Amino acid sequence: MSAQSELTGTWSIDPTHSRVGFSSRHAMVTKVRGAFNDVSGTAQLDAEDMSRSQVRVVLQVASVDTRSPQRDAHLRSADFFDAQQHPTIEFDSTAVDEVDENQFIVTGELTIRGVTRTISVPLELLGVDTDPFGQLRAGLEGSRRIDRKDWGVSWNTPLDSGGVLVSDKITLEFELSLVKDAPAGADSAPQG
Repeated sequence: MSAQSELTGTWSIDPTHSRVGFSSRHAMVTKVRGAFNDVSGTAQLDAEDMSRSQVRVVLQVASVDTRSPQRDAHLRSADFFDAQQHPTIEFDSTAVDEVDENQFIVTGELTIRGVTRTISVPLELLGVDTDPFGQLRAGLEGSRRIDRKDWGVSWNTPLDSGGVLVSDKITLEFELSLVKDAPAGADSAPQG
């Protein structure tokens, strides 16, 4: 059975084996990377007709992690994500297109800070296989560059050189492990 034919069905993001992250230039000279540690989501996939597929991803803003508690607190503040007023970042697909073998474009509505804009994310299917616990898994990776100001995330500080502390362009990074939901009535396998 091919990886493509196994895709049809309902899948859930495995948060312990997935990463939804970002990278940004800091002070115009280095990159800062971070991720959201609390990610959930589902994909309803139809391998015969990908246009009937749907994807939903939800990130908990308070779970942002850049390995700096001070920076993470600033990212949660109203200067950036405003976690108190907007506790989640959400993506709901409007189209899933297969553009080449194991290559997909997922288009949908990304909501950050209450601002919703359409984006398209290229994803590569790395493979589909059964893990040691009997769960069918699919691995996907991709990235997409966005302008954070389009979602109202515009805080910055000018540098003496004429640049800014935080770049406006942010690269979103997706490393996803999906687990296929067992058919109704099937025994559930232990998780590992």
